Amino acid sequence: MLELRHLRSLLAIRDSGSLAAAAPRVHLTQSALSHQIRGLEDYFGVPLFFRNQRPLRPTPAGERLIRLAEEILPAVSAAEEALRQAGRGSRGRLHMAIECHSCFQWLMPTLERYRREWPQVELDFSLGFSFHPLPALYRGDIDLVVTADPEEDYGGLRFTPLFRYEVQLLVPRAHRLAERPFIEPADLAGETLISYPVCRSKLDVFSRFLTPAGIEPAAVRTSELTALIVQLVASGRGVAALPNWAAAEFLQSGSLAALPLGPDGLWSTLYTAAREEDAELPYMQAFIACARATTAATLDGIEPLAA
Repeated sequence: MLELRHLRSLLAIRDSGSLAAAAPRVHLTQSALSHQIRGLEDYFGVPLFFRNQRPLRPTPAGERLIRLAEEILPAVSAAEEALRQAGRGSRGRLHMAIECHSCFQWLMPTLERYRREWPQVELDFSLGFSFHPLPALYRGDIDLVVTADPEEDYGGLRFTPLFRYEVQLLVPRAHRLAERPFIEPADLAGETLISYPVCRSKLDVFSRFLTPAGIEPAAVRTSELTALIVQLVASGRGVAALPNWAAAEFLQSGSLAALPLGPDGLWSTLYTAAREEDAELPYMQAFIACARATTAATLDGIEPLAA
């Protein structure tokens, strides 16, 4: 049976020209190397070298195996090095899903910095709005999820907090609610609420504010784009509950107001989720550290969380 050790021996003989010179290269005695090649020739029933020539010259069968060795051995070496680097945590795959429409404001600069610092990590992401990312993470289809909705019943997953943020109600400056010190659930009973097109259970304004109070807005309108949601609010088409960092850049014109939801505000935490066996990998920890540093430096109104 042909093995990798045979291919290495064939290359060593071809490069050195003799069994005596090749043997030390493959950590064998000359006798053991001769026995190995003879066994390979007996197995296939064909000679691999012309033994009456110096330096040794491969036969057509030997040349074929040498070409195979030249193709296979570099690929094997590359795979072995990749596995060693993965074991050290300097190389691997980081495919993530994002359950946060407004996260792109900080995610893009985070990914740019991370790619520069960890070029050997295979990096990709998808939006976790059209599928359930935590089961996909658990199965191994993806490697990390950014979510504001940790589900602790998923055993084997680790949720790591990135930062805390306040969900605020965005209204036109001339709106009847604009001067309120804070918003109560009943204040939204007559309003059109503009939100991202996700399940209500994943929107804090519903799951932690309106639904517990038994309040339903007059209507719900959705958009995937934060900028479009803000435009709809500015034009009087409704009101929107947005993370404070996402609303901050739109408040500078003075035409909009952002109000707390409840007397203490409605605060939430953004997390990363990873499988327990991967959570301590250096490249995984590096992404979390990079995300924390980027958000602390660029997002207004958040509360950074230490490692």
